[in-house]
Amino acid sequence: MCYLNNRKKVCVVNDLLTLLGVVIVIVGFALKLDAILIITISLIVTALVGGLGIDGMLEVLGTSFVNNRGMTIFILIMLATGTLERNGLKESAATFIQRFKNVSASVIVAIYGVFRMIMAAFNVSFGGVAGFVRPIIYPMTLGTLESKGLEPTPEYEEELKGMSSAMENICWFFGQVLFIGGPGGLLVQSTLKGLGYDVSLATLAMYEIPVAITALIVACVYFFWKDKQLMKKIYGNTKKEAK
Repeated sequence: MCYLNNRKKVCVVNDLLTLLGVVIVIVGFALKLDAILIITISLIVTALVGGLGIDGMLEVLGTSFVNNRGMTIFILIMLATGTLERNGLKESAATFIQRFKNVSASVIVAIYGVFRMIMAAFNVSFGGVAGFVRPIIYPMTLGTLESKGLEPTPEYEEELKGMSSAMENICWFFGQVLFIGGPGGLLVQSTLKGLGYDVSLATLAMYEIPVAITALIVACVYFFWKDKQLMKKIYGNTKKEAK
């Protein structure tokens, strides 16, 4: 039996009022107002309308911060990377690699792949594509062109971005499972246990070693071939003129 009374109407109104914070964010961004100010106002309004109050809002924020405190490491890495980039990190990386005349972009990517795989096996992260590949590895690949007297083209730059980022993702994906007790290994172990296979983390890591090495070798060979084809396609005539 369906009926409508005053109490029901009040509940519906209260439910809609909790969305007032979302409206503030939409309107604020549409008017291009200060983002931090908009989010702060939206947060306070949502807490007050939703019945949390200031004390409840601060308690929720504190609990969320403690539960996700690992994210602060990511934030610190991004801030440090941005500061270093602003003070010439990319230029320094490119200048350093220009000293080596016979090094190609694929060699830089392959060396980074080996280094990244080893570090991933110890569950050591450098900030990923945004925190390490973009400000350091990618400029070094561009530096290999400048060391040969060649100018990077937009097409080749995009390919270098793809190769550098792909190597990071491949090595981190396969390498992190080598770390005993890492989230990847625990996920595989729990999945196998649900299927009736009781496997230790050490055994999983042992079987993962040849898989990770194979993935690294295949990636290196592919990037060597791809870089060679790109150089031939884009810089074939230019390379001869430079000589």
